[in-house]
Amino acid sequence: MKSSFGVYFHIPYCLQRCTYCDFATYEKSQIMPPESYTNLVLQEMNLYRNFYKPQKLDTIYFGGGTPSLVPPLHILQMVQELEKLGFKKGPDTEMTLEINPATLTVEKMEAYVAMGFNRFSVGAQTFSNAQLKKVKREHTAEQTIETLAFLKTYNVNYSFDLLFALPGQTLEDLAKDLEKVVHFSPNHVSPYCLTVPEENPLFKGRPHDQTQVEMFELITKTLSANGYHQYEISNFSKPGAESRHNSLYWQDQEWWGLGLSSHSYSKQTKWGIRYWNPRGIKDYEKQISQRSLPLDSPLELPLAQFENLEKHQALTDYCHTSLRMLAGLSLASLENKFDLGTVKMVQALCEELLKKSWLKKTDVGYCLTDEGIVLSNQVFLTLTFTDAL
Repeated sequence: MKSSFGVYFHIPYCLQRCTYCDFATYEKSQIMPPESYTNLVLQEMNLYRNFYKPQKLDTIYFGGGTPSLVPPLHILQMVQELEKLGFKKGPDTEMTLEINPATLTVEKMEAYVAMGFNRFSVGAQTFSNAQLKKVKREHTAEQTIETLAFLKTYNVNYSFDLLFALPGQTLEDLAKDLEKVVHFSPNHVSPYCLTVPEENPLFKGRPHDQTQVEMFELITKTLSANGYHQYEISNFSKPGAESRHNSLYWQDQEWWGLGLSSHSYSKQTKWGIRYWNPRGIKDYEKQISQRSLPLDSPLELPLAQFENLEKHQALTDYCHTSLRMLAGLSLASLENKFDLGTVKMVQALCEELLKKSWLKKTDVGYCLTDEGIVLSNQVFLTLTFTDAL
């Protein structure tokens, strides 16, 4: 497989903190001004620029939070700084920006298109005003419809986030959401099952586990009948519209995460390094501001901020992420990264999962069955390696 490389920028500004959100975000009035945050990210880029070789960028992704709340000038500054450091974008670079309904204007859209953004991710969640209010989303269903119509006038590629298993939500409610999604026909749909701890106020009244399974089956059936294919457990797209950036995570490719709480993956060592930034804005600001000289490796970060993977950890990651993709696990690729003995060990475990009908054989290896998708946590548990190999 051809190697790819992408950059993720975390923009932690929100209109409000959603009840279910676990991301490192802040209401925009409770955090430093965007220009100050942008300057911190620019400093970080220069401090960590030696972690990766300058190269052509396959993907750039601005997530959050709500990047569309930040003036486009600051988004442009971050992209331009990347290019100054030798990380070049081109016409075939996938550039994604997360947006929320009611945060776009003509001026912003014109600026994004001029910068090269060719993909937008809409955090709509549901078309039910009652449910939006429950999860403390600021926008309304009507504003979602206006935003989707606005995107259509620009004929741009966009993805739709759909949240399901909400408190009190029925299969009929979900079917209404899906009917509207299909009507607008986005190129990509990402359904997310609401997952919150028992103490969260949204836990009460959620559909039972069996209903959640039926909800996901309804999503799969509806989207499949309308030209979408499920290429990853929680992602559906029209042919050729798969998220190239998210695919980096699932295909053992490197990526550079910048900004508050961002995670990265580098292949500087034999089995790779996972590393991450602090979750608190004051800790992030302090760490970046106190440094002046560039670091040469993530291994120079504080011990609590990186993990130099051992073989068994890398193997666990590889099996899990490969099987998240519906194309599945390739035995040849597995051998290329590890060795024949490792392949035989994994193959024996997969054969046991085959007997349970959780996996099925492909031309190159194994992939999840429909039942295996529902029980994927059990599959991943079987393919979790905890001892040194």
